[in-house]
Parts: sequence; structure tokens; C-alpha cells
Amino acid sequence: MSLLPDSATFHERVQALFVTYRGRGVSLSPEDIDLVDRWAEAEVPFEVVARGIRLAAEKALWDAPEGAGQLKFLRACRRTVDAELTKYLKRAAGKTEAPEASWVTARHQKLVALVRRLTKERPALARLSLPPVDGFEASTRQEHLVLAALVRTLPFPERLELLREARALASGVATAEARRSSARFHRDALLKRRLELPALW
Repeated sequence: MSLLPDSATFHERVQALFVTYRGRGVSLSPEDIDLVDRWAEAEVPFEVVARGIRLAAEKALWDAPEGAGQLKFLRACRRTVDAELTKYLKRAAGKTEAPEASWVTARHQKLVALVRRLTKERPALARLSLPPVDGFEASTRQEHLVLAALVRTLPFPERLELLREARALASGVATAEARRSSARFHRDALLKRRLELPALW
């Protein structure tokens, strides 16, 4: 998911992720930096913050008129990040396995169930192999693979329209690599809205 090196700080990773999901800009406001400081001091796992930002970005995209649904400030994600942190802590309470492993397993099960359901209408999805994966990064890559395969099952004009809209929403990101990542997020979010797919996390 991240285009940054492994040595990137929590702040750098959150900023890069927000810009990717927002589709434009290069930095955070001072108020947003204060919010990231609070998350860092509270040792909120990056993956929890990432999920909260992603859900807020998808909701903004779905609730706004076409082409206008982008987050303006990171602080607009505070509620979804807090809600995801609450769910994460509940999942971790009293468990011997790491919360990450439990979360990745649940996400994988949802993805497999979704593909099984969609295969009835879209037989091309039957060719997908979805073995269990370890870690958030691998889980995210697997979800992108499924959604990319699902895009290919759309009629060509519909697919072209979706890809054009996703590229337009990502056009304000500075680098080509970040634009590709942003366009992929927007493609996935637009596809989920169009097909009324459930949240996979």
C-alpha cells in the first residue's frame, strides 16, 4: 500500500496514505498534524489508522455528487479511526493471538465469501486463487487483485467510464507512482459503490 521505504515514520506514512486517498495535495494542515501526533502518542497501529482513513474516504466519495467526493482534511477521518480503534481493541481483548492475525483472517474469509457469491453472475472470477495470507499488506494486495478481476468482468464501456473517473479523482497527486496508487483506490471505491459491495475489512 505504501510507496514509502520501510524506514518512513508514522507521520510520513499517514500523510502519504491520506494524499493517496484524497487524490490531491502534498501535505497536511497544522491541525491534521496535531491529530497524527495524538495517534502516534497513543500508539494507534498504522493499519487501524489506514482502515479508518480509507473508510472515511470511501464514504466521502459515495455520499457526494460524482467527481466531488474527496476528503478535505484528515480530521474528517477522526470518527472512523476512533471506531476502528475500538473494534481493534475489542478483538484484541482476552485473545492470545495477535489482533492483526485475527483481523487478516476475518478479512480473508469475507473476501472468499464475496468471490463465491459473485462467481454465480461472473463466472470469470472462478479462476481466482485466494490462499490465506499473512499480514495487512498481503491482505490488501489480495483485495486489490479481486477488485481488479471484478473490474474486468464489467462491460467495456462501463469499465472505461469507471477507470476514467478514477484517474480524474487521482489527477491531483504529485508523482506518477502515487497517482497510480490513488487511481487504484478510487477505482476500487467506485466499483464497490456501483456494485453495492460490502466492506471487506
